[in-house]
Amino acid sequence: MNKIEIFSDWIKESKSIVFFGGAGVSTESGIPDFRSVDGLYNQQYDYPPETILSHTFFRKKTDEFYKFYRAKMLCPDVEPNITHKVLAKLEEKGKLTSVITQNIDGLHQKAGSKRVLELHGSTLRNYCEKCHKFFPVETIINSKDVPRCDNCGGIIKPDVVLYEEGLNEETLQNAISDLSNADMLIIGGTSLTVYPAANLIYYYQGNKLVLINKTPTPADKKANLCINSGLGSVFSQLNIDAL
Repeated sequence: MNKIEIFSDWIKESKSIVFFGGAGVSTESGIPDFRSVDGLYNQQYDYPPETILSHTFFRKKTDEFYKFYRAKMLCPDVEPNITHKVLAKLEEKGKLTSVITQNIDGLHQKAGSKRVLELHGSTLRNYCEKCHKFFPVETIINSKDVPRCDNCGGIIKPDVVLYEEGLNEETLQNAISDLSNADMLIIGGTSLTVYPAANLIYYYQGNKLVLINKTPTPADKKANLCINSGLGSVFSQLNIDAL
């Protein structure tokens, strides 16, 4: 029995699957990741992306932050790929409990997933820091320089977790609860090097931990099944109707 057959059988047997995903879920939709050889962190800018996407930089150089953010972080026209779609169908069939994602692109919801725990927030949500009015991503795209609230004039901030900021406590607790109660955990498209998010997987106590990633990760030895491949090639081999 090959690895895809084992993976498929485990999905059939399971009733509360959790998917934990990273940048590799979205790269096949055309969104660049951060840490690959040709990712954002290896391109040249006036400041390193880690610096630009920090709380301090947002405060001190808000206009520079938004120049980078609008150019590199917003992908409103990108569509979900096979992985997003299969996960949505598994939830619809009552097998998948939740998607826990490190991505901020909203593609899981666009594919139809209902319970998506966004550890790092979403570019699709933005709010005024002064009066807390919410704004869609189009407000940021269509703004010039620093976007400001049409209600009170306050600065609009993306609802994403920047460097130096903590994760949302409610999202964290929901993720821990879902992982603790899962009978199968699928980890996909993540190097598991971003903390504290990467530590969450250790709340899973079952014996069906599947790790799908092109390159090795720190959790490979813990996994019950390791598939060194792109997510799209793996999920495209699943017969959803038979699961």
